[in-house]
Order: sequence, then C-alpha cells, then structure tokens
Amino acid sequence: MDSAPQTTNPGVTAAWQALIDHRKDIESTTIVDLFSNDPNRVSHLSMEAAGLYLDYSKNRVNTETLVRLKALAEASGLKQAIQDMFSGAAINHTEGRQVLHTALRSTDTAPLIVDGKNIREDISAALTKMEGFVNQVQSGQWLGYSGKPITDVVSVGIGGSYLGPRVAIEALRPFWVDNIRSHFVSNVDGADLAYCVESLNPETTLFIVQSKSFKTQETLANALSAKEWYLSTGGDADNIARHFVAVSSNINLATEFGIDADNIFPMWDWVGGRYSLWSAIGLPIALQVGMANFRELLAGAEDLDNHFRTAPLEANMPVILGLLGVWYHNFLGAHSHVILPYDQSLENLPAHLQQVDMESNGKSINRGGHQVDYGTGPIIWGGAGTNGQHAYHQLLHQGTRWTPADFILPLKTHHAIGEHHAMLTSNCFAQSQALMCGKSFEQAKAELMASGMSEEKAEELAPHKVIPGNRPSNTILMDQVNARTVGALIALYEQKVFVQGVIWDLNSFDQWGVELGKQLSDSILPLLKGEESDSAQVDASTADLVNRFKQANQ
Repeated sequence: MDSAPQTTNPGVTAAWQALIDHRKDIESTTIVDLFSNDPNRVSHLSMEAAGLYLDYSKNRVNTETLVRLKALAEASGLKQAIQDMFSGAAINHTEGRQVLHTALRSTDTAPLIVDGKNIREDISAALTKMEGFVNQVQSGQWLGYSGKPITDVVSVGIGGSYLGPRVAIEALRPFWVDNIRSHFVSNVDGADLAYCVESLNPETTLFIVQSKSFKTQETLANALSAKEWYLSTGGDADNIARHFVAVSSNINLATEFGIDADNIFPMWDWVGGRYSLWSAIGLPIALQVGMANFRELLAGAEDLDNHFRTAPLEANMPVILGLLGVWYHNFLGAHSHVILPYDQSLENLPAHLQQVDMESNGKSINRGGHQVDYGTGPIIWGGAGTNGQHAYHQLLHQGTRWTPADFILPLKTHHAIGEHHAMLTSNCFAQSQALMCGKSFEQAKAELMASGMSEEKAEELAPHKVIPGNRPSNTILMDQVNARTVGALIALYEQKVFVQGVIWDLNSFDQWGVELGKQLSDSILPLLKGEESDSAQVDASTADLVNRFKQANQ
C-alpha cells in the first residue's frame, strides 16, 4: 500500500480564511440584489459542456465569491489531483489502488499501465465480449434449457451494481429493445426476489450475478435463492450456465456456482462499485438498450471528462458545482443538497447520486488519517418533479433549514402528450424562481386584500404566506434525455464529488464505514439460526432483539 500522502487542513489555509471574511460581506446580500446589480448576471454565470447547460446565476455568490472559491481550489491542489486521477496514480491510497473508471469510457488509445499491463486492451476486450453476448441474447440466438430465447434479464447485485444500471435503464426507456425486459434484485429481503420471479418463466429468464468478489452477502444469498427457484420451477440443472452469467473478478467462486468461465465478465480493483456502471456491470443496460446506446452512454461521460480535464477552473462545470457546494456547506451552514429531476425517467437519479456522494465523502478522517474539524459530505436527497412539490417542497420554501437545489430538465420530451411537458417545464422554472424571490409580508397582504379579504384578516393571515426566498439553486438543462446526455449527467456529478473530496482532503474512493456493519452481521447471523458464534459480542439490546427473533421463528 502506498504511504499516506501529504495533506493540508483546508480550514487553516489563507484561502479558507478569505472565504470566512467574505461571508461577512455577502451574507446580507440577496440573490435578487445580485441580479439588480448585474443585468448580465445570467450570461456571466452560465456555461455549456458535453450537451449540458448549467445556469448557476441563482446562487448566493458574486464575482469576488467565485474568485475566492477558485483560490481555495488552487490551494487544495485540485489541478494536480485531476491530473493524478486521469494518469493512473494510486490516489485511493488506503487500498493502494488507482481510480480509473474514467478509462472505461475513454477512447484514448495511449497505453495506460496498471501493474505492468495496458488496461486499455482489457477494456476493449471486455466491450467486445459484451457486444458479442448482447447480440446473441437480443437476436434470440442465446437459448434457454428448453430451446426458447431469453425474454427476461434479472440483475442480481447491490449498491453500485444495482443503482447505476437501474438509473440508466429507466432513463433510456424510449430506446429499449422490444424482446427484453429488465429486472433488478438487490435487497436481501426475500420479498424482493419473490416479487421479481413470480411472473417469470425459468425457460426464458437470464440472471446476471454482479459481484466483484462473488462474496457479497446480499448478492450471493439472492443468487443462490434464484438458482433454487430456477431448479424448483423446472430448470434443467445441466444447463444452469445458459441461465446464469456473472460480472466478477473471482472466477473460481463463479464457476463453482455453475457459471461457465466463458460467461464471466471482468471487474477490476481500479473501478469502485459506485463508479462501475461504465464497466461490464453495465451489461443489463446494454442488453436492454443495445450496445450502440451503451457506447453512447460512455461517449457522453467521456465528453464530460474531457471538459473536466481541460477546462480552466473558473469555466469548469464540475468544479463550479463542487465549489458552490463547499461554499454552502462550510461557510453558509447548509447541511444537505436536494436533486430535483423534472423528468419521470430520471426519478431514481437521486438514489444513485446518494451513493456516489455520501459513500465517497461521508467521512470524518482526512487523507493523512486525522480527524477533520470542518464539515464534509452533505446529505443528498430528492426525487422527481412535480411530485416533490406536493411533498417536501414546503420545507424547501418555508422550512427553518434551507437546502441548495439542483433542478434538472430536458428541453424536449419523448412523450409529447398535450401540454404536459410545457406544464412540467413551467413548474420547474417557477420553483427555482420562487426559491430565489420568495414573497414578502407586504406582497402576501396585498394579494389577500385583492382577493376581497379585510385588512385586519389579511394582516393576521399574511405571515403564514410569507416565503423568505434567497434560497439558491442550479438549473441543468439538456436538449433531450438520451444515452449521451445521461452519460454526461452522471459523470458531471461523479466529478463534482471528486472536486469536493479534494477540497476536504478526503480519500473519496474507499468506504471503510460500510465494513463494520457487514462484520457484525456475519457474527449475528449464526445466533439468529440458533448456532454458536465465536465472533459475536452483542450488547444487551441486541441480545434481546436476537432472542425475540428466535422466539418468533420457533
């Protein structure tokens, strides 16, 4: 493992202190004031890259804020960090690994060496293997045990093996092939698998077991139960290999399961799970939308990567988004960030971005192994507009906790039904305007009186209708949701998270916080089954809970 890098507490830098000082200068200035002071604010605070348009003019920043944020990025060594990631330096130093998910979507042919091997060749070979398999399944040449073609593909995985592929498949529904239906099983709750297979035919069902180690508890349990379902519903034991394939680096365990070695697709240590949809983990995507669209997904991400790698910091979309998040989180007191896609096909994008962000930067130890004394990863949440407007937007507009928001909208829809898309768009634009402008007491009172209410009653009711405003948002537009724009959008957030990790001096690519729960679960499971567990050291509460479970299941 590489030695720990030289690190810097950003909180003690002159750039950080300069932002603290600047906060005092700007905190009483509203976003509306900023627009009044600069009629050309939108043109100054917007940009385009990789098929995406970002309007960040509705933020609590002026020119000086951005200058000082850029200085913080420079003091944090962001330019060098970007170069290190793309060049293959082992920036995941706690695991001694490179971070090269960007290579999966790169068309660069220059050798990229990992452990003495050019991984460009491995990536190309994996894509070729995926394409051959996808063509066989989609064309009906890949036959199940009874000679029928595959109609249903079930992805068995969890975390990055599930969230990313699911989001991409849902987003690209207009491009689905007609003869394949995708399904996902991730939760170890047996209901997840039971509900999935209840309408499936084992003769025409293909399972993709997605686990780098082929040891992930939830995935392995679901895969074994899926195998039992296959065999108990008429599946031919001699043809398990026709109904189960894998994406894994553990060929031995996968073949012991019954999967043909030729049908095991590679996974590499230099790809983190939450960044793995660009690899063969994306096989369900390719099966559902075709290999050409999968390559377009990669191309969109590469477009964004090229922008991120080459654009100056002040004109760099992921950098700007990352710095704005740091500004709000560390200097203005916001502790969460809401993602609001105004497109039904992107409904589950916030769930994927939760993992990308919170598993990456939800940490309190810096790269040097020391406790941080400043805020790091924000809470990421959200959901599709306009549904959220009738749920949590109340808090966004009038709650005591304010939350920066990202509004995401395609300008064109795949489903032109009446005026639906114009209505959706008007809501999207109106919400960001309302967050910024709000409604004063005087405005609320005047509206009530204009409706015929007495002045006394209007005076009483008006405080309840006051919207404070001055709540920041970004708006991200694309022409239409397609493979290329979806690829760029997901990559945008990946790189934003990387930027913030560099600023906060974190290793954004390990996830040791996930391990303790796994270890304790492994020790508690035997107790639930009435067995001895040498490693179980449970507290009194957990011991009582275990006993209650055993009594209920006697």
